[in-house]
Amino acid sequence: MKALAKLKAEPGIWLTEVPIPKVGANDVLVKIKKTSICGTDVHIYNWDEWAQEIIPVPLVIGHEFVGEIVELGQEVKSFKIGDRVSGENHVACDYCRNCRAGRRHICRKNESIGVTRPGCLAEYLLIPAVNTYLIPPDISDTVAAILNPLGNSVHTALSFSLAGEDVVITGAGPVGMMAVAVARHVGARHIVVTDINDFRLDMAKKMGASLAVNTTKSDLKKAMATLGMREGFDVGLEVSGHASAFNDMLETMNHGGKIALLGFLPQNTQINWNNIILKGLEIKGVYGREMFETWYKMVCMLQSGLNVSSVITHELPINKYEEAFSIMRSGKSGKIILDWDISVK
Repeated sequence: MKALAKLKAEPGIWLTEVPIPKVGANDVLVKIKKTSICGTDVHIYNWDEWAQEIIPVPLVIGHEFVGEIVELGQEVKSFKIGDRVSGENHVACDYCRNCRAGRRHICRKNESIGVTRPGCLAEYLLIPAVNTYLIPPDISDTVAAILNPLGNSVHTALSFSLAGEDVVITGAGPVGMMAVAVARHVGARHIVVTDINDFRLDMAKKMGASLAVNTTKSDLKKAMATLGMREGFDVGLEVSGHASAFNDMLETMNHGGKIALLGFLPQNTQINWNNIILKGLEIKGVYGREMFETWYKMVCMLQSGLNVSSVITHELPINKYEEAFSIMRSGKSGKIILDWDISVK
């Protein structure tokens, strides 16, 4: 089968051919329809320090997909051939304390599809049946292909109650943009997004942000004044992974505020701890999606009117993958979909 793989320990991704995976007793084989490029895939393409430490070479990459089940393992009873599915990319061990307690998203030994085991940027994906999620007919293939990153946004945004609250989101990448839509959908009052990328800040505005702040030109305190806010933000969603953005958030949080921390901050990040202690802030680390409560909630929100389709800015056939990665790396895009219909030129 055709697949996009990291074949060399250097920048780049290569279109190659690999064997179709063999189905185990508890697996399903999915024929891929559409995939989405993730920021993780860009890190792998760029072969940065993180990728060099984590990624085994060679590896088929990718973890955001929608497809159709074409083969079932002999023990799989919950799906049938032809089911349209997406799936959770974190493969839990099912035996550690957290897994046994129903907290599979923080399994101590999880593997990651497209990061530490073969991924979905291929004609077929082998995935454990327990990680597979049936897609309702009223959700399009294009939106289904981005359920994995939408789950990051939903898990982060729903970590705390947002109804009637003032929310600050640091980072206007696709996850931040979709977090804006989620916060608006569940009833937040003011939603302020920060970034330094005007293209993505404009997209965040279109998805429901009250204000989109380029921090090279303005700051959060001015945003608060513009909105008539006097005390600070009630909830912060950190999805940027930038130390300065996180510090700006801490400075403008209301006393008793709550922060959901999804972005991976640099290990040498320094913060003013007084902002946490004296304000009595609550900070929650967020990783991936809760399996499978987050999946249930995001699908239900999509069915009740949540609209994230505008975060998708490009859709290209798989033979134009280099163009897709180039656009993604430029920062002038939202989510980019790759169509795996090999007949499409």
